[in-house]
Amino acid sequence: MKILTINCGSSSVKYSLWDMRLRERVCEGIAERVTLDGSFVKHKVKGKTEEVLKKDFRKHDAAITTILSLLADKKLGVVGDVSEIDAVVHRVVHGGKFFSRSVKIDESVIKAVEQCSKLAPLHNPPNLLGIKIAMDTMRNIPHFAVFDTAFLSTLPSHAYTYAIPYEWYEKFDVRKYGFHGTSHLYVSRRAAALLGRRPSEVNVITVHIGNGVSITAVKNGAAYDHSMGFTPLEGAVMGTRCGDIDPAIPLVMMKQLNTNADEMEKILNKKSGLLGITGKYVDRRDIQKAADEGDERSKLAIDVECYRLRKYIGAYMAAMNGTDCIIFTAGVGENQPLHREKICENLESLGIAIDREKNMRAVRAGEREISSSESRVKIFVVPTNEELVFAEDAAALLENRYDIHTQFEYEFQKIGYKP
Repeated sequence: MKILTINCGSSSVKYSLWDMRLRERVCEGIAERVTLDGSFVKHKVKGKTEEVLKKDFRKHDAAITTILSLLADKKLGVVGDVSEIDAVVHRVVHGGKFFSRSVKIDESVIKAVEQCSKLAPLHNPPNLLGIKIAMDTMRNIPHFAVFDTAFLSTLPSHAYTYAIPYEWYEKFDVRKYGFHGTSHLYVSRRAAALLGRRPSEVNVITVHIGNGVSITAVKNGAAYDHSMGFTPLEGAVMGTRCGDIDPAIPLVMMKQLNTNADEMEKILNKKSGLLGITGKYVDRRDIQKAADEGDERSKLAIDVECYRLRKYIGAYMAAMNGTDCIIFTAGVGENQPLHREKICENLESLGIAIDREKNMRAVRAGEREISSSESRVKIFVVPTNEELVFAEDAAALLENRYDIHTQFEYEFQKIGYKP
């Protein structure tokens, strides 16, 4: 069974092709600068050197057509013809109140995703565009949607309800939704496997740190609380997003700056976070370098980010009455030892102690435990694999065996732990 995953963004299309008999990714790539000048595609076949090809992607349909031609190319391809692909699965950021699981796409699904676009205006429209182009291009195979919000649909009402007029929830669906769900699903299931237990038997705190940052409390295998909210703006400090702030601040500053809601939204989403504090940097490597060279605002940015995450860990341990392990994942979570160390410092009273030597060795080292022998709570670094979640869901739906909790409990336990 061959499954193609597509993640269509506003100026990029990320893809991968999976052989589900072997559960292997045989090909992956990304078309970048779509609709912009200087567009190109990176195409990597397993076991071969990555190819970078300059292409003119004035529209997304050109990018998707090029990707399909590469998959079947005599020199660079991995299939004889795209008709060999059994299904296409699409990432959709926001499923709102409509979707708590992955689904086969039909007209009713498209309409529901369109309705959710008001909740994710930067993400759902390009996701939809990719769906429509791919379905028009590959009409004879099934298409599925996997939602970032689905894993987080199990949040209890006391966790997702805001203390605002309740009719806002009833009329406008204003509640906590959460994001990065497929990443948190994958690494929480791997956590259970690393502990040698079933997901329903463990409490896990998963810390996803990339440009976007989120943290999830996973209680007995199900999402129990999450840092992001109605939009991805709530929660931890991020690359350019402010995270948790006093809600009066935007109201006061709109008056001070004589600006409108649209401009304030741009400031909070694109000019805040680490960029707002440092005034220069988003990439943590740049921030760390500047901090090492004495830049005080870069030092402050690191301290603020790590302190906020440390507070979330403490809060989620209280919410779940303890945790069995903490998982660090995504680009920064996987590759920045200093962040992991600073986030875990002064948590010994909660049974959390990092091993500095193990932590330093864990750069690009795959799955690895980094907790000390005295730590009651295990600490792991687990590279996320959202595309595997996409492909697994599509395969399970195709074979009429879909149950997201039992499916991943079985599959990820089966993979086991290879330190």
